[in-house]
Amino acid sequence: MNLFDLFPNLTSENHEITSEKTYKYNCIAWAAHQTDRWWQPGGCWPIAASRDDLGIGDVVLAFNSLGYCESPNGELEDGFEKIAIYGSGLMYTHVARQLPDGRWTSKLGQLEDITHATTYALEGSDYGEVVQFMKRPAHFDRDNGAESA
Repeated sequence: MNLFDLFPNLTSENHEITSEKTYKYNCIAWAAHQTDRWWQPGGCWPIAASRDDLGIGDVVLAFNSLGYCESPNGELEDGFEKIAIYGSGLMYTHVARQLPDGRWTSKLGQLEDITHATTYALEGSDYGEVVQFMKRPAHFDRDNGAESA
Protein backbone atom coordinates (compact mmCIF):
# COMPACT_ATOMS: atom_id res chain seq x y z
CA MET A 1 0.00 0.00 0.00
CA ASN A 2 1.34 3.45 -0.84
CA LEU A 3 1.08 6.71 1.09
CA PHE A 4 -1.64 8.06 -1.23
CA ASP A 5 -3.87 5.15 -0.23
CA LEU A 6 -3.26 5.78 3.48
CA PHE A 7 -3.56 9.57 3.33
CA PRO A 8 -6.16 10.75 0.81
CA ASN A 9 -5.08 14.42 1.03
CA LEU A 10 -1.45 13.70 0.13
CA THR A 11 -0.41 14.53 -3.40
CA SER A 12 2.91 14.37 -5.20
CA GLU A 13 2.94 18.19 -5.01
CA ASN A 14 2.31 18.64 -1.27
CA HIS A 15 4.81 16.26 0.31
CA GLU A 16 8.21 14.65 -0.06
CA ILE A 17 9.67 11.56 1.58
CA THR A 18 12.71 12.49 3.68
CA SER A 19 13.82 9.14 5.16
CA GLU A 20 13.74 5.41 4.71
CA LYS A 21 11.16 3.32 6.57
CA THR A 22 12.09 2.53 10.16
CA TYR A 23 10.42 1.17 13.28
CA LYS A 24 13.09 2.67 15.55
CA TYR A 25 11.07 5.80 16.42
CA ASN A 26 7.54 7.15 15.95
CA CYS A 27 5.84 10.48 15.34
CA ILE A 28 5.87 11.47 19.01
CA ALA A 29 9.62 10.93 19.27
CA TRP A 30 10.19 12.66 15.91
CA ALA A 31 8.17 15.71 16.99
CA ALA A 32 10.34 15.83 20.14
CA HIS A 33 13.56 15.64 18.06
CA GLN A 34 14.33 12.07 19.16
CA THR A 35 15.24 9.27 16.78
CA ASP A 36 16.71 6.67 19.10
CA ARG A 37 13.52 5.07 20.45
CA TRP A 38 9.77 4.67 20.11
CA TRP A 39 7.84 6.93 22.49
CA GLN A 40 4.64 5.75 24.12
CA PRO A 41 2.96 6.08 27.51
CA GLY A 42 4.11 3.42 29.95
CA GLY A 43 7.41 3.08 28.05
CA CYS A 44 9.65 5.87 26.90
CA TRP A 45 7.62 8.98 27.76
CA PRO A 46 8.68 12.37 29.19
CA ILE A 47 6.35 12.12 32.21
CA ALA A 48 5.02 9.33 34.41
CA ALA A 49 2.18 7.60 32.56
CA SER A 50 0.47 4.26 32.19
CA ARG A 51 0.08 2.38 28.93
CA ASP A 52 -3.58 3.45 28.91
CA ASP A 53 -2.84 7.20 28.83
CA LEU A 54 -3.70 7.69 25.15
CA GLY A 55 -6.01 10.68 25.41
CA ILE A 56 -5.37 14.00 23.71
CA GLY A 57 -4.85 15.58 27.15
CA ASP A 58 -2.15 13.01 27.92
CA VAL A 59 -0.02 13.95 24.92
CA VAL A 60 -0.61 17.65 25.67
CA LEU A 61 0.77 17.09 29.19
CA ALA A 62 3.76 15.24 27.77
CA PHE A 63 4.61 18.14 25.46
CA ASN A 64 3.96 20.65 28.28
CA SER A 65 6.82 18.90 30.09
CA LEU A 66 9.01 19.61 27.03
CA GLY A 67 8.32 23.34 27.21
CA TYR A 68 5.29 23.60 24.91
CA CYS A 69 2.12 25.55 25.63
CA GLU A 70 -1.13 25.76 23.69
CA SER A 71 -1.17 27.83 20.51
CA PRO A 72 -4.27 29.14 18.75
CA ASN A 73 -3.06 28.09 15.29
CA GLY A 74 -0.37 26.46 13.20
CA GLU A 75 0.74 29.60 11.40
CA LEU A 76 4.49 30.15 11.24
CA GLU A 77 5.47 32.39 14.17
CA ASP A 78 8.91 33.93 14.37
CA GLY A 79 10.85 32.66 17.38
CA PHE A 80 8.66 29.62 18.03
CA GLU A 81 8.65 25.92 17.16
CA LYS A 82 5.17 24.42 16.79
CA ILE A 83 3.60 21.00 16.82
CA ALA A 84 0.21 19.81 15.61
CA ILE A 85 -1.58 17.10 17.58
CA TYR A 86 -4.00 14.99 15.55
CA GLY A 87 -6.83 13.08 17.14
CA SER A 88 -9.89 11.03 16.55
CA GLY A 89 -12.56 11.12 19.23
CA LEU A 90 -10.79 11.57 22.55
CA MET A 91 -7.58 9.79 21.51
CA TYR A 92 -4.45 11.30 19.99
CA THR A 93 -3.31 9.66 16.78
CA HIS A 94 -0.31 11.62 15.50
CA VAL A 95 1.99 14.58 16.15
CA ALA A 96 3.69 16.64 13.42
CA ARG A 97 6.39 19.31 13.92
CA GLN A 98 6.60 22.59 12.03
CA LEU A 99 9.84 23.33 10.23
CA PRO A 100 11.46 26.80 10.20
CA ASP A 101 10.14 27.43 6.67
CA GLY A 102 6.51 26.79 7.75
CA ARG A 103 6.19 23.31 6.27
CA TRP A 104 5.58 20.32 8.54
CA THR A 105 7.48 17.11 9.18
CA SER A 106 5.97 13.81 10.25
CA LYS A 107 7.06 10.27 11.00
CA LEU A 108 4.36 7.97 9.66
CA GLY A 109 4.28 5.07 12.12
CA GLN A 110 6.81 2.46 10.96
CA LEU A 111 6.93 4.08 7.53
CA GLU A 112 8.99 7.04 6.32
CA ASP A 113 9.44 10.57 7.57
CA ILE A 114 7.85 13.10 5.25
CA THR A 115 7.77 16.85 4.83
CA HIS A 116 4.28 18.12 4.02
CA ALA A 117 3.07 21.56 3.01
CA THR A 118 0.16 21.75 5.45
CA THR A 119 -1.26 19.86 8.40
CA TYR A 120 -4.33 19.18 6.25
CA ALA A 121 -2.24 16.82 4.09
CA LEU A 122 -2.55 14.10 6.76
CA GLU A 123 -6.16 14.74 7.78
CA GLY A 124 -9.03 12.58 6.59
CA SER A 125 -7.14 9.37 7.29
CA ASP A 126 -6.76 7.19 10.37
CA TYR A 127 -5.05 10.22 11.92
CA GLY A 128 -8.34 12.13 12.10
CA GLU A 129 -7.77 15.87 12.22
CA VAL A 130 -5.63 18.42 14.03
CA VAL A 131 -7.15 18.97 17.47
CA GLN A 132 -4.45 21.09 19.11
CA PHE A 133 -1.48 23.24 18.15
CA MET A 134 1.29 23.86 20.66
CA LYS A 135 4.42 26.02 20.63
CA ARG A 136 7.63 26.69 22.51
CA PRO A 137 10.52 29.10 22.02
CA ALA A 138 12.58 28.02 19.02
CA HIS A 139 15.76 28.11 21.08
CA PHE A 140 14.42 25.89 23.85
CA ASP A 141 17.14 23.86 25.59
CA ARG A 142 15.69 20.34 25.48
CA ASP A 143 18.19 19.06 28.04
CA ASN A 144 17.66 21.72 30.70
CA GLY A 145 14.01 22.67 30.12
CA ALA A 146 14.68 26.35 29.56
CA GLU A 147 15.04 28.84 26.74
CA SER A 148 18.63 29.07 25.56
CA ALA A 149 20.43 32.03 24.03
